[in-house]
Amino acid sequence: MKNVVLIGMPGAGKSTIGVLLAKTINYRFIDSDLIIQNSDGRMLYEIINQDGIDEFLKLEDRIVSEINVTNTVIATGGSVIFGENAMKHLKEIACVIYIKLDCEEIVRRVKNIKTRGIAMNKGETIKDVYNCRVPLYEKYADIVVDCNNLNVEDSVEKIYKSLKQFL
Repeated sequence: MKNVVLIGMPGAGKSTIGVLLAKTINYRFIDSDLIIQNSDGRMLYEIINQDGIDEFLKLEDRIVSEINVTNTVIATGGSVIFGENAMKHLKEIACVIYIKLDCEEIVRRVKNIKTRGIAMNKGETIKDVYNCRVPLYEKYADIVVDCNNLNVEDSVEKIYKSLKQFL
């Protein structure tokens, strides 16, 4: 296995868990949201607000499709699963892990919707986004790790144990 990709809802802990997982397995770490921001020169919410969700999703799909790394944990944005090219590419270069949390936990964690850069339509709730995305997370995941009621360290340990067959 060359890489590990973390997918899941905003607030699931992909970036936080990703850094610790990378240390645990002696891999590098990258965050695709930061790559998008650095490439475009704007924050995610600025891209979404100025260009619209569809253009943001196209940009995300293109940039993630161009990630070329090895021995790296890649934390993705929650909307990466809408990019067919990106997901095809990630499946080819990595083991894809879905960090699963209940909707109620996501709602509890995500407070900064306006500045978080979540690709969601006006009038949509986190629950609407959750219900739309979960089937896609499950579709693309090689491994689903339920992290409900776990702290960060326990989540990393559970993911590491589930990854051992791939390492």
